[in-house]
Amino acid sequence: MKTVGIIGGLGPETTSEFYLDLIFSCQTKERTHRPSILIASVPLPYAIEEDAISKNIGIERFLPFLISEARRLEKAGADFIVMPCNSLHIFIKEIRNAVKIPVLSIVEETVTFLKKNNLHKVGIVSTSATIKNKLYETAFEKNKLSYETPDEFQQAKMGKIILNLVTGQQNNRDREELIKIINDFEKKGVDCVVLACTDLQLLIPKHPTLKIFDTMKIFVEATVEKILG
Repeated sequence: MKTVGIIGGLGPETTSEFYLDLIFSCQTKERTHRPSILIASVPLPYAIEEDAISKNIGIERFLPFLISEARRLEKAGADFIVMPCNSLHIFIKEIRNAVKIPVLSIVEETVTFLKKNNLHKVGIVSTSATIKNKLYETAFEKNKLSYETPDEFQQAKMGKIILNLVTGQQNNRDREELIKIINDFEKKGVDCVVLACTDLQLLIPKHPTLKIFDTMKIFVEATVEKILG
């Protein structure tokens, strides 16, 4: 059994949810003992986080913090590293270059999941940073998957919704706004929608006809396979 290092602390509820999902998923497949998990909570100033989420500026200021925590996890004995945050995968190349242990990608694992389930046109909801850097769009195009993203006005709403989630202020109005965006995706003929921000699962969105996949849940399963592998 391998030791996973989690770079967490950005959206603490999501980090704790990811941790608990790992524990329970591992127990389902391996009942002899609990998984070995290390967590590094990133000491990121709130002002930097808010600028990145709501204004889509200054996200490059995250990188020194992330590299520092990745190296700390490596020294602590992690066999591989995961980041249960889509936006942070903007820096996955830099983090992979900074350590000698593998760093799993939530984007790569989501693409693998979609192809395995024969899904071809995907609606993407995420932070503005994820959209701006085309994390999923580039990966989808490379793997011949079609996609739809929110328009500019809808994306501005997404920024406010996600900031509310990160600061623990989720509400029903935000859930309704998210469902409206998903309804627009349905009109464009998507097969499914991916929540490409791990905080969005906190809203527990449901749709009567479209499948909604949480990238965090997909990433949990990939991480469990790596732990037990």
